[in-house]
Amino acid sequence: MVGITVGDNESIDKALRRFKKKYERSGILKEFKKRTFFVKPSIKKRMEKMKAARRAHRVDFNE
Repeated sequence: MVGITVGDNESIDKALRRFKKKYERSGILKEFKKRTFFVKPSIKKRMEKMKAARRAHRVDFNE
């Protein structure tokens, strides 16, 4: 569970911004989206291969 403590003189906007950042970094929304629908194992494997290829290309590109 994600939570923050709001300081005495901290504005609500600033606290909300901190909460959103912490929420995004925790990966809760990503995990929720991943679990909302079923992906066939064959499609999952294909997506992982494509992701690995993009990652490998990105590494080669930076060198």
